[in-house]
Amino acid sequence: MREEAELTAIGLAAAAGWERTKVSKIEHAARAPSVADIRTWCRVCGAEDQTEDLLATLRAVAGMYMEWKRFNRSGLRNLQEQRTRLFEQTRHFRLYTSQVVPGLLQTPDYARAVMGAVVRQNEIPDDLDVAVAARMRRARLLREGDHRFAFVLEESVLRYRMGGPAVLAGQLEHLLSAMRLPSVSLAVIPFTASREAYTLGDFSIYDDTEVRVELLTAAVTVTVPAEIAQYRREFEMLASMAVRGDAARRVISAALAAL
Repeated sequence: MREEAELTAIGLAAAAGWERTKVSKIEHAARAPSVADIRTWCRVCGAEDQTEDLLATLRAVAGMYMEWKRFNRSGLRNLQEQRTRLFEQTRHFRLYTSQVVPGLLQTPDYARAVMGAVVRQNEIPDDLDVAVAARMRRARLLREGDHRFAFVLEESVLRYRMGGPAVLAGQLEHLLSAMRLPSVSLAVIPFTASREAYTLGDFSIYDDTEVRVELLTAAVTVTVPAEIAQYRREFEMLASMAVRGDAARRVISAALAAL
């Protein structure tokens, strides 16, 4: 926009009444623009018709990064219920995990162990009963509606003893049962697989409209089409290394036998 207005960075800063380096910092992503900055930038560049679109983009970017601590201040129930609408609207789910069993496939005991760790580590209110119940209600989508689920799990997920051996055993038996659902495709990348891609953190793809990436302290929502396409390609690469059907059952059964 600045270049189309034939302004240098210093010229734009002078016209806006800003410090000389402010424009450069915004253009190189060293400083985020405020609402007032965007309005001024558009006015100085003679592009006020683009102001509202840019402000909408600013709001979208601000919503991409959701800090767990801030969101979970009142407990975990909000987090479980917040994305229910997105889950209900999504027809094709693609989920990759290297850390824990995906929420849609969790048993109540396993979900309690996973969310209990979150409560303890982040010192947030303990509303585990309602949070686990909300997660179990969401799992109805595996059996209801026109949804398809493609899960790719690293074998490590089958070995991490969340909640202890008895809880994990119940979870692994549940996975063997869930594999029989018509809507579910469950694949496992075994330790012995020849890898063409390295292990990533957990991420979920909702149709072709959104990707959710799980971090230690936050979740990142990706909506840029080019980035979604990159995650989709990575998911396909990871899926190509996985085993399915009877071969996947043997990997899960081996993990169960090891308990």
